Amino acid sequence: MEKTRCFWVDEKSPVYVKYHDEEWGVPVYDDKKLYEMFLLETFQAGLSWITILRKREEFREAFDNFDVEKVASYGEEKLEELMQNQGLIRNSKKMEAAIKNARIFIEIQKEFGSFSKYLWGFTDGKIIVNQDDNFPVKTPLSDSLSKDLKKRGMGFVGSVTIYSYLQAVGVVNDHQLSCFCYHGNP
Repeated sequence: MEKTRCFWVDEKSPVYVKYHDEEWGVPVYDDKKLYEMFLLETFQAGLSWITILRKREEFREAFDNFDVEKVASYGEEKLEELMQNQGLIRNSKKMEAAIKNARIFIEIQKEFGSFSKYLWGFTDGKIIVNQDDNFPVKTPLSDSLSKDLKKRGMGFVGSVTIYSYLQAVGVVNDHQLSCFCYHGNP
C-alpha cells in the first residue's frame, strides 16, 4: 500500500523521502542533533532544502561531524579551507555565521544546561501540532525565538529560517493531516 506523504516531498528522491519519513517533525532533544540541524538550516537560508540534504555528508565531513566545540574553535585558516570546499555552500557570510553561531550555541548550553532545554522552553516542552493544512512560513513562536537568537548575536536566524528549524526538529509538527507521519495517524 502506497504511503501518503506531505505535498512537498519529491517521491522520486530517496534522500527527500527518507528525510521526511524518518526525521522531519520528529522531536529532537539531543544537543548534537539539534546543532547539526541548526548548522544546516543556517546554510539553507535562501536555498531549497533538497540542496542541503544532498550536501549533508559533505557538511558532516567539513564541519567535524557537527561537533559544536570544534566548530566554535575554527579560526581563519579553517574558514579559508571551508571556503575552498566545493562540496559546501561557499558563502562567506554563512561560513562566518556558522562559526559565531557555534560559540553562541555553547553559551546557551552553559546558561540553560543544554540547548534542548533552551529551545523546548519556548513551548514549555510541548510539541505544536498542525491542526489544518494551512502552513505558515513563520509564527509568533519563530518570531520570538529568532528575536532572542539575534539578541544573543547569532546570524542567519530570521523567523522563516527558524520556523523551518522548528519543523525540522519536531518542535512543530506540520505534517499534512493526510500524511502518514501526522501526529495521531497510524
